[in-house]
Order: sequence, then C-alpha cells, then structure tokens
Amino acid sequence: MSEGEAAASDVQEMKARGAFSRYRIMAFVTGGMLLLLCLEMLLKYVVQVNGPGEPVIGSWVAFVHGWIYVVYAVTVFDLWSRMRWGFGRIVVLIAGGVVPVLSFVMEQKAHGWTEGTLAARRGEAAPEA
Repeated sequence: MSEGEAAASDVQEMKARGAFSRYRIMAFVTGGMLLLLCLEMLLKYVVQVNGPGEPVIGSWVAFVHGWIYVVYAVTVFDLWSRMRWGFGRIVVLIAGGVVPVLSFVMEQKAHGWTEGTLAARRGEAAPEA
C-alpha cells in the first residue's frame, strides 16, 4: 500500500469512527427520550394521573422524541452507508429508536460491528466481543 493510499485509508477510518460517535450519542439520547415517552403514555392512559387523556409530563415529549428520532435515523444512515453493511443491519438499527431499550442494545452491537468492519478493512483479525 502506498503512502497516499494509507493516508486515504486513515481518513476513511476517522470518518467512520466519527459517524459511530455521532450514532452512539443519538442512540443514548433517543433511547432516553423513548423511555420518557413510554412513561408519559403509561401515566397518561393507564394511571390517568391528570384525568383521561391529559398530559402528565407534557405534550412536548412526543414532539421532541419525534424530531430526535429523525436525527437518530440520519445518524444511522450515515454510519450504515460509511460501513457498507447489509440491509438487515440498517433495519435493526432503525428499530432501535422505536422499541424501548433496543437502542441501548443496538449501540453495543453496532460498536462490535464497527470495530470488526474497521479491523477487516485494515486486514487485521476482528476484535473479540
């Protein structure tokens, strides 16, 4: 590998690691907001703290989660496209923002996938999980 190819490879790895870092942040933020939304729905419709259908934490929770999910989906797509993974991985990563707690699980899986993919690109053995 020439010096120029090695430098380009290093730049690509830095961009991929940056994409994973952005995804990781959004996975935690989205997961937290989804848990808050679930709590709101539980208090609003099951416990009915303020009366039937009245917001407990606030009507803003669903709105904010929706927009955070859009940012999460963009970071998932960015990571997925940089890593050149199969379609199944984007499906489960996207589901992480919809299924409670799944974003935390998928963040750990994505970390392993990212490290494995980057190691394979460098021609090394994948790190053990």
